[in-house]
Amino acid sequence: MATEITTIDYMVPADVYARYGADFDTEAANDAVLAELNAIIPEGIVVHRNGKVFAEKDVEDVARGLDWQQLLDHIDVDQILATHGR
Repeated sequence: MATEITTIDYMVPADVYARYGADFDTEAANDAVLAELNAIIPEGIVVHRNGKVFAEKDVEDVARGLDWQQLLDHIDVDQILATHGR
């Protein structure tokens, strides 16, 4: 059984969309960010679409020690937006 660790905001901020002045599929972009995030965090830890982070018992301490902002900063949001324009 997984334990809820924290809640994070992984969604692309509105000001980032505005900076490009284009129309994006925001839901698809946010889903892509979430998929990238889940791909780079350790196994046994998962971020759900609502931003809640869950960890299996053996990686709870690892999950609590993660620098979520640093992980998010490593995701290439520009590339994600490039593929989700309308």
